[in-house]
Amino acid sequence: MTQVRAVERILRAYPTIEGAGVRLHRAFGSYEVPQFDPFLMLDDFRASRPEDYLPGFPTHPHRGIETVTYMLKGSVEHADSMGHAGKVNAGAVQWMTAGSGIVHSEMPKPVNGQMGGFQLWVNLPQSHKMMDPRYQEITRKQIPEVSIPDGTTIKVLCGSVADVTGPVRDIVADPEYLDVSVDPDAFFSHPVKEGYTALAYVIGGDGTFDPREGHPVMNRDLILFGDGPSITARSFKKGFRFLFFSGKPIHEPVAWWGPIVMNTTEELRQAFREYQDGTFIKKKA
Repeated sequence: MTQVRAVERILRAYPTIEGAGVRLHRAFGSYEVPQFDPFLMLDDFRASRPEDYLPGFPTHPHRGIETVTYMLKGSVEHADSMGHAGKVNAGAVQWMTAGSGIVHSEMPKPVNGQMGGFQLWVNLPQSHKMMDPRYQEITRKQIPEVSIPDGTTIKVLCGSVADVTGPVRDIVADPEYLDVSVDPDAFFSHPVKEGYTALAYVIGGDGTFDPREGHPVMNRDLILFGDGPSITARSFKKGFRFLFFSGKPIHEPVAWWGPIVMNTTEELRQAFREYQDGTFIKKKA
């Protein structure tokens, strides 16, 4: 019988600057491709100083990927080339499929002086790189919360826990996205489809994902798991909160430059040519 997934690698999120000068922490990105396939990047933009995030992310293009914004505090105002505009507020998630191309802006806005959240990039396979763009916007109240008797509370953004299915659906990578809070000195176990990539990002407290109780991890640690039918977590005295992701690997070449991810260098060049000559946005058939 296959054992519980082992901790294969632990990475520490590192400071970087993106957009018009936003200071954030990157858990993983282009340097780690293809270790997290189908996931491309995870950015943590929790910050206490307004100057770290107010510059925001002015108008920029995306093609070939999906971006997932999950807010804990504050909000992000967005507007795009499809005429879509709105806010992603605290506790909400926006799953944006760029597909064939979208041009948008994302501007962080504090609420009561507080701001923070995460953005995950998910790759699209070649067969879906040029699909029509779309949004799935989910409010805090639409995200179900599951309480497990052993002391765990799980917000199910995408995927299923204890027969409860999250509101984000019909995603190509068949992903899970869970916000897991484990009480102090408690244990958590969760099944994962074998062959799927699985990772966790710690956002509070401390604990371990090692069945032998080694490899203690804390805030801003990223954990990549090996293969197997499940993962386990054990919290320490402070309790433990982490984001958990799993998804079906694509196993295709990745050609990546800035906000566009395709399969070949020529496809990248074409995308940027189209952005420059005004033909980037495709009309729906």
